[in-house]
Amino acid sequence: MTVGPVGCGKTTINNILTDALTANAQPHKIMRMNPKSITGQEMYGVMNNVTGEWIPGVYSQIWKKCNDKKNKYTSWIQCDGPVDAIWVENLNTVLDDNKILTLANAERIPMNDNCKMTFEVGNLDNASPATVSRCGIVYVSESDLNWEPLVETWIRDRQEEKKYCHPEEGNWLNECIKKYIEKKDLFILLVKEYTYVMFSPPVVRISQLLNLLCAVLMQFLEKQEQLEKKTFEMYFLYCFAWAIGGLFETEEREKFYKYIETCGGPLPPIQANKISIEKETLFDYYIDPNTK
Repeated sequence: MTVGPVGCGKTTINNILTDALTANAQPHKIMRMNPKSITGQEMYGVMNNVTGEWIPGVYSQIWKKCNDKKNKYTSWIQCDGPVDAIWVENLNTVLDDNKILTLANAERIPMNDNCKMTFEVGNLDNASPATVSRCGIVYVSESDLNWEPLVETWIRDRQEEKKYCHPEEGNWLNECIKKYIEKKDLFILLVKEYTYVMFSPPVVRISQLLNLLCAVLMQFLEKQEQLEKKTFEMYFLYCFAWAIGGLFETEEREKFYKYIETCGGPLPPIQANKISIEKETLFDYYIDPNTK
């Protein structure tokens, strides 16, 4: 069971491990499913009360397929989603020494040697001691990888593919990251002084920032137009505001706009009365690609 917050690298760890095992032994395949996306009956199967017919579930069908003795590869059945007592308690017979899936129609399907059961979860808040004691736990901390590799990879990929708006684009991005995020320990500040409608980890917000930046710069790549440093910073600020502050309510957005002002970025010229009375901020503006 791999445990850790979103974006900490759990999926990549499992993918690398199965690739390494494939290279050194027999082929390994991962069969992923999210148990929380379906009901318990849809997962394990249900008996039709009218016809008496057994309707198989998603998990039971995957279990049968992966435990077929004809398979010439090792299967990893991976439950990728929150642990919930509604579905995980039904797997106790699978996780203990019996290794048998018992269904409501009295069918018992044993686990073969070429099948493994794995989990990828964010936390164990709703896991019972019976479940936890049956699994090996590997915890991946959020700080082990953090969000910096996302920025490095984004810059490297655009440089290698020569898909950039200026040869110095990577340096400009690093300067913006230091100016608006690292210099003032932004993510620590957000935890202490800001309230989100819905919390999202820093790695998710940085990923959103880079995705938005890719989208707004696409028009210049298509026209093969090079940007100036100031224009790039303006587009960065637009993406930065929505990626970091998109889940803020109006009051929090005003406070976040003041934070950006203290960083000294190229902001739209908003009149004082519009800020105080009409509550206008950076979130109410966009960059005209023609005039910049």
